[in-house]
Parts: sequence; structure tokens; C-alpha cells
Amino acid sequence: MDPELEAFIPLFPSADVSDPVTARRNFAELGAAIPVPDMDLEVEDRTVPADPDVAVRIYRPHQARGAIVWMHGGGWIMGDLNTEHPWASRVAAGSGAVVISVDYRLAPEHPFPAALDDVYAVLTWTAGHAAELGIDPERIAVGGHSAGAGLAAAVALLARDRQGPPVRFQLLSQPALDDRQETWSARHFTDTPWMNRAKGTALWRHYLGSTPATPYAAPARATDLSGLPPAHIATAEFCPNRDEDIEYALRLLRAGVSVELHQWPGTFHGSQAILSAEVSQRQLAEIGAALRRGVAE
Repeated sequence: MDPELEAFIPLFPSADVSDPVTARRNFAELGAAIPVPDMDLEVEDRTVPADPDVAVRIYRPHQARGAIVWMHGGGWIMGDLNTEHPWASRVAAGSGAVVISVDYRLAPEHPFPAALDDVYAVLTWTAGHAAELGIDPERIAVGGHSAGAGLAAAVALLARDRQGPPVRFQLLSQPALDDRQETWSARHFTDTPWMNRAKGTALWRHYLGSTPATPYAAPARATDLSGLPPAHIATAEFCPNRDEDIEYALRLLRAGVSVELHQWPGTFHGSQAILSAEVSQRQLAEIGAALRRGVAE
């Protein structure tokens, strides 16, 4: 474990997610503790017309060319625009891209495919309103962290298969991609901070409900990864998702998709919230740089 992160491990318990209401309250408290520095951004709350409508928060840097539809983490059952605010604002400031943060519906009240439907609606809206947003419609990315990154990978698949809005880039930070939980890291990381095998299994159960997993729920199940947008995939050494993420990156490469894979040593799932750690600062800088290369330059 990175020595700067080790002292903070007690603040990242592998919380009980059997009760989503309690889990959401704890997650909101954790998010509220993350500082948001003053940034030169225009921030606007909007509603995207859909069935049902979807709330978004838009972060506009000056002279932005590209945009990213951004999905928050929280295991599909936690998180909202406010918990993601510290990260979405940093992504916008660090990349120079417009960030459209999506307040997708949460499980278990709204199991798959509700969240994906919301994300696809926002992606379609973003492409259709590119002129209003001041962006190039050919420079739209999707991305997020954890469950949000899994949604980003899924919506890239969906947009390809529906011949929907063109996605130029996908930024996947520790994505949740495989409900089967059969990789070495998923089977053996039973006591890692914040995310472990038992918690991951419970979160997948909440998300899927009674619906069998498909590639649009668990992108690792997709048999054809060709024609997807270039990807930046970041993994954490002590994260149950680690091996499924690395395998997904390799499969994308074999399918002819350009991939940048960054394995962060000594880190755990969500540890970038420890902003004082040098490795966390490098992670956030790398996300901004990757997005600049992907859509903003």
C-alpha cells in the first residue's frame, strides 16, 4: 500500500450496502468532506427531456472544444450530482472539456436498464445540442469512475450498436465491468478498503435485480469489442475490479481499439479521494491529460 494512503484506510471501510438508504447517507457524508477549490468554470443545472427527464450539471471551462458525458460512482445505488461535484469540477478544470454530469436513476428502486437509458438519453441530447453547448459534436467522450465507468463502457457499446451519437473517447476509471466476479482479484480481494468481493456481489445484485446480465449491463460479457472508441483505462492495485479491467483493455486492443492502460501501484478503489496523497494528485492530473488528448485538444 502506498504509505501516504495507508493512514487513511480506517476512513474507507467496506461499508454495508444491504440497506441502500443508509449507504447513500454515508456516501453523501464522504462526498461532502471532499473540498472543492475555486475554479474558473461556468456551472449550470439543466434537465434533459427524456422518459423520465434526467437532471444534469454542466461544467464549462473557457474556450472548450470537446465534452464528456460523465457518470458518478457509487455502485449504481449511491451518488448524485452533489457527491460528484468535487470530481466533475476537477475533470472540467483539468481537461478543458465541458463536463455533463448525469444524475441517473439509482438501483434497486430502478434496476438495469434504467441508469443506462438515462445515460444514453443524455449522450443523445449532448450531441444534438452541441452548438448550444459550444462544442464540436465530433468531440464527445463518455467516462466516469467505478459503476459510472461501467456505465460509460456500456453506453459506448450501445451507441455503436444503435448507430447512435458518435463517441470519440471513453475514459474508464476502475470500471465495474463483470458481474460474474470470477477473476483472481475479484475472488481474492475480500478485505480491501472500500470495495471487496462481498460488497461488489451485493451491488451487482442491486443493479441487476431479476434481469439476467447482458453486455449492456456488464460490458465484459460483450463478445465483439470492435469499432469502439479509443479508451483510457485506470486500475488500482488493490481493487477487486483490477483484473477484469486489465482483461477488458487487452480485449479492446485485440479488437483493434487503441487503449492506454494505467495501473496505479499501491492504490485501492476510490483512494484518489485522498487528495493530499501524491499518487492521488498524479491520478487526477492523468485523467485531465487523457481527456485533453481524447477530445479537448
